[in-house]
Amino acid sequence: MNKGIKISETKVYRLMKKAGIYSIMKRKFKATTNSKHTLPVAPNLLNRDFKATKPNQKWVGDITYIPTKEGWLYLAVILDLFNKKVVGWSMDKTMTKELVINAFNSAIKRCHPSRGLIMHTDRGSQYCSKEYQDTLERNWVLSSMSRKGN
Repeated sequence: MNKGIKISETKVYRLMKKAGIYSIMKRKFKATTNSKHTLPVAPNLLNRDFKATKPNQKWVGDITYIPTKEGWLYLAVILDLFNKKVVGWSMDKTMTKELVINAFNSAIKRCHPSRGLIMHTDRGSQYCSKEYQDTLERNWVLSSMSRKGN
C-alpha cells in the first residue's frame, strides 16, 4: 500500500533549495592502477604479512586521487607498517612514475632506512617502471608487489 505523496522532481528541487538541503552526488570512479602492461612485476615478498617489528622494515605505497575545483590531484603515499605513519608522499596533476619516485625519495630523506627494507605496492605501471625500480635498487630497497587484483 503506497501512502506517499506524488510530487515532481522540480518541486522537490525547489523545496530542497529553499531549505538549504543538497543531495550528495556519488563521486565518479577514477582508476589509479594500470596493471595491463608488459613491464616486469616484482615477487610478493610481503605475502599479506602486514606486521613489522621495527621501523623501516616494511613500507607500503599506493596512489589515490582528490577531486578539486581545478581538476583531479593524485596523491602517492608511503606508510611504515611498524606504526602506520606516513613516511613519504607526493602530489601532482598527473599520475606518473615521477609521482611515486618523488614520494619514495621523500620517505628516504626523512627515514634513512638501512638495507633490506621491503617496499610493497600494487602492480601499477608507475611502480613497475624501470626508473622507479632503479630508484629502489640504488637505495638497497627490495621491491614487492601484490597479486593481480589485490
